[in-house]
Amino acid sequence: MMCLPPEVRADLGRFLATLEASSSIGKGRESGLCRLTLTESDRQMRDLFVQWCHEAGLRVTVDGIGSIFARRDGTEDLPPVLVGSHLDTQENGGRFDGIVGVLGALEVVRRLNDLGVATRRPIEIVNWTNEEGARFSPPMVASGCFVGDYALDWALGLKDAQGTTIGQALEVIGYRGEAAVGGREIDSYFELHIEQGDVLDRTSHEVGIVTHAYSSHGMLVEYRGETAHTGPWPMAKRKNALVAGARLLVAVDDLGWQHAETGGKATAARLSASPNKAGLLSDWAEAVCDVRHEDPEVAELMRIKMLRAVGEAGIRAGCEYRVLDQWSWGGDIFDKAMVDHVRDAVEKLGLNGLELPSQAGHDAYFLAKHVPTAMIFTPCKDGITHNNNELATPDMLEPGLNVLLHAVMARADRP
Repeated sequence: MMCLPPEVRADLGRFLATLEASSSIGKGRESGLCRLTLTESDRQMRDLFVQWCHEAGLRVTVDGIGSIFARRDGTEDLPPVLVGSHLDTQENGGRFDGIVGVLGALEVVRRLNDLGVATRRPIEIVNWTNEEGARFSPPMVASGCFVGDYALDWALGLKDAQGTTIGQALEVIGYRGEAAVGGREIDSYFELHIEQGDVLDRTSHEVGIVTHAYSSHGMLVEYRGETAHTGPWPMAKRKNALVAGARLLVAVDDLGWQHAETGGKATAARLSASPNKAGLLSDWAEAVCDVRHEDPEVAELMRIKMLRAVGEAGIRAGCEYRVLDQWSWGGDIFDKAMVDHVRDAVEKLGLNGLELPSQAGHDAYFLAKHVPTAMIFTPCKDGITHNNNELATPDMLEPGLNVLLHAVMARADRP
């Protein structure tokens, strides 16, 4: 097995140049991005990414849900080491969330090319489709399909607010690929990501060694009521679906405050209603909410309370209700040997690392249930993320990028 000497580092300037190019595509609010998945700006970013991969000598394939894979062959016919994240952003997104992981993986391959270093196992960069879930809910759809947790036909049929399906959007931008979605052997998966929290920044640690994840539970709920005139219709006869959804989300927010002192969080993420017009009660509403806690037992208790609130909100508003979808992820999911690769790289490079949990959802969560997986965190300024003020400076990014380089090399060239 070949190990890179500790003095070998990624080309930070080249990495920052690719990051700057990404930051010019799909601009949103000042210093931020609005690059929603499968939009024109996403197509432009994908095209540029594919161009960079071809220039690096990689073989590019696109699967049936639009995830892009760029393969650097190994010296032996072995399952590949996947490295990546996502290039789509939130509506008011930052320049680093997800993007650092994809472009960091590209820099790893470029640096190995510079050095003329071959690995026993292939290395594949991956850009997952619709990680954010900002346009199509739920998030992390493509990685869920890849490991078989979601059915491909179901995912392709998911609709955005305008009624466009994922399948239609893929056709429009030309990224509905022919490669099979999953169904092949993978050696392992690495994901480099900004922390999306302030622990590393607040404690002045250079890099995060992710040991486990908060247990998270979410759901999509539908309420059905009855339209009526807001003036004359008596309160006792009202069946306002908008009110039912609102009551649920307030109850979920209260649930988060009940567990806040121990690090629990609950999110009222989205409320859609129709007709949603002044002077008219809405007869339909959909609500998205989630809860999370580091302690799986507490997270499960929060999930049960959230589910109970669904019915209580519907009954109070006089509406029918049903849970359309539920999802769970997180917990003690990361492979110990993979975490050791990260830990060893941190020690080898003499960096100030911190072991910590991941609190946000990532594609790595789906992969971790099926293949050995590890995550590496870089600090981000004040923990601000999903916001145009999201900031990870070069000094914050460089240590994690170098840890990724050395950890991937160790994994891909092991006996």
